[in-house]
Amino acid sequence: MGITERKERKKQKMRELILDAAMKLFLDEGYHNVSIRKIADRIEYSPATIYLYFKDKDDILYALHNAGFEKLHKLQRKVVSMKNPAQRLRKQGELYIKFALENPEYYNLMFITRGPARRIAKDDESSASRRSYEVLRNDAQAAINAGIFTKTDAEVATFALWSLAHGIVSLILRDRCPMMDKKALPTIAREAFEFLAGNIGIAQ
Repeated sequence: MGITERKERKKQKMRELILDAAMKLFLDEGYHNVSIRKIADRIEYSPATIYLYFKDKDDILYALHNAGFEKLHKLQRKVVSMKNPAQRLRKQGELYIKFALENPEYYNLMFITRGPARRIAKDDESSASRRSYEVLRNDAQAAINAGIFTKTDAEVATFALWSLAHGIVSLILRDRCPMMDKKALPTIAREAFEFLAGNIGIAQ
């Protein structure tokens, strides 16, 4: 391994260390209660070190947000080869729920934790969040074109499907289901989506 490669690997490890510490602090204490100094203290480095990798706290949150969507988009790409748009949408819903329940830290930062959305709002078309959204939107449009959904706007259909899956996992991640067996919740979540999917025309 050459010197340049070793330096690059060291930089990547430091970046991951910062992001991991920041994620834990954001979730434990809330975004607005965490400072760059607090993140630096957690990893036992100076605040100046953090600024070598990120320009501010918002930049760190955006990096975590984008990393989460990269993971989600990677799962979505697994179903693009399915020819039937109804089956693709159903599978997308299953994968979305699976991602959220297996990656609650990322999901909370992506959709639940309060924080500034300045960078997120300025996302360009190549960002992971936009690409993830477009996969779902394209499948919703394909379902409309195929007559699977009644004629509607693709944005409306996309938002409805997204809200359906998000609502299911949010109830679980925010511990709003104490009346249910916790161990059974992943199965209940999957079957709840299947039940609703079947009633809107995207059954298996």
